[in-house]
Amino acid sequence: MELTKQLAEAVLSADPLQDERAIQMARNALLDAAASALAAKGDEGIQKLIQVVEQEGGTAQIPVIGQGKKVSRQSAAMLNGYLIHALDYDDVHSDVRGHPSAVIIPALLSQLTDGKGYGERFLAAYITGVEVMARLGESIGKAHYERGWHNTGTLGAIAAVCAIGYLKQVTREELMKAIGFAGAQSAGMRKQFGSDMKPLQAGLAAKTAVWSMDLACSGFGGNDSVLDGALGFFSLYGDLELAESRLLEGYGSTWRIVSPGLWFKVYPFCSAAHHAADAIQSLTKERAFLPEQVKQIDVIFPPGGDAALIEQTPLTGEEGRFSVEYVIALAVFGQTLTLDAFTKKTIPSDMRTWMKRVSRGYDQTIVPHSDAVPKGRFTIVKLTLSDGTTISKRVDVPQGAPGHALSTDDIMKKLNSVTDDSHAQLMRQAVEEGNDSSFLQLLV
Repeated sequence: MELTKQLAEAVLSADPLQDERAIQMARNALLDAAASALAAKGDEGIQKLIQVVEQEGGTAQIPVIGQGKKVSRQSAAMLNGYLIHALDYDDVHSDVRGHPSAVIIPALLSQLTDGKGYGERFLAAYITGVEVMARLGESIGKAHYERGWHNTGTLGAIAAVCAIGYLKQVTREELMKAIGFAGAQSAGMRKQFGSDMKPLQAGLAAKTAVWSMDLACSGFGGNDSVLDGALGFFSLYGDLELAESRLLEGYGSTWRIVSPGLWFKVYPFCSAAHHAADAIQSLTKERAFLPEQVKQIDVIFPPGGDAALIEQTPLTGEEGRFSVEYVIALAVFGQTLTLDAFTKKTIPSDMRTWMKRVSRGYDQTIVPHSDAVPKGRFTIVKLTLSDGTTISKRVDVPQGAPGHALSTDDIMKKLNSVTDDSHAQLMRQAVEEGNDSSFLQLLV
C-alpha cells in the first residue's frame, strides 16, 4: 500500500468543518491549551530555553505564550509546545496514548506570521492534526509505547505537519515530502518522564513539523514514501500490517476529536493516575481517617495500565506527576491535587516514607467496562485500615475523560484560574469568532 500518498490525499481532500461537534471540541482545545500554557508561564525550564533561543538569535515573529516576547517561527513552536505540556495539565487522547494539542497547536500558531489569519480553516487544520495523530496511535501498535517510545514526540511531528499542510493547502507532493522529513526526525523517550525533557519532546515535535514543511515547500530533496514498506516508519517503529489496515480506514467519515474524543484534564499530572485520584478522593469523603491509620493501599490495574507511571518512589513533585503512590499520598494527607503539589520541590520525608504503604497490582481477570477510558482500563483502590476495615472504589471513566467530560464553562474556569476574567473572555471571543491571529496575540 502507498500509505504516505494515500494519507496526504485523505488529509487534503477531507472537510472537518462539516461536523459542528468537531469544531466545538477544537475551540475547547484551544482554550484548554491556553490555560495549560499560562499555568506554566513561570516555569524554570522555559526561562532556560528562552535564554538558549535568544543566544541563537533569529527573526522575532511569533509570541511565546505568557512571556511578553517573540521569537522565530521554529523556536516559537518549540517553546510553546514545551509550555503547553510543561505541567502535564494539557489534553490527552486515548488513541494517541499521548498529548495532541501540545504539538499541533504550537505548529499551527507558528504559521500566523504578519497578522495573517486563516479563520475556520485553522480549526479544521487542528481537527486534521488530531485525526492523523489518533490514527497513527491506532496504527503503530501497543509495543511502540511499551518499548519506551514517547508517542507525543514520535507521532506528533507527522500529525502536526499534516495539520500545517491542510492549513496552507500545499500540494500532495509537498505534503508527502514533509511527512517524510517529519518521520525521519520522529523521536521521544518515556525515560525522560518526570523531567524538563519530557515536555520539551512535545516542543521539539512541533518544531520538527514547522521545519519539515519549510523544507518540503523549498523543494529540498527527500523520500516521499517514508511510511511505506520494510524500511518505512511503521516497520521501523511499530506494525506495518496493522497500519495498512487501520491508518486510512474510513478517513473523514467520523472524527477522532469527537469519538473517542479529547480528554481535558482536571488534574496536573499523568492521566494514567486520574482514575486512582478520583477513587482515593471518593474514599476520603466516604470515611475520615488519618495517614497513620492506613495499614495498606492496594492499587489494581489491568496489565500495563500503569505503564506511564514510571515513578514509584519520587523525590520531587515533578517526578510525582508520574507516580500513583504520590497522588494517593497527597489525598490521604489531606492535600489538594493542584499545581503547587507537582513542582520541583522535594516531597517531605514523612510522605515519602508513607508511600511505601501503597502497593500496585494487576488483574487480567477483571472485565473492563464497555465505556472505559482509555478502552480496557480501570483502576481499583483498596484501602485497609489498622482496625482491619477495608473499603474500595473502582473508577473506569475519570473526571474530564470522554463520558465524564468537561464543558466549555469548565474549561473557562480552568483558564480563569491562570489569567483574569476579562482576558479569558477575550480569548473565548476570538476562538468563537474564528479569529486565530487575535487569539495568538492574546497569548502574549
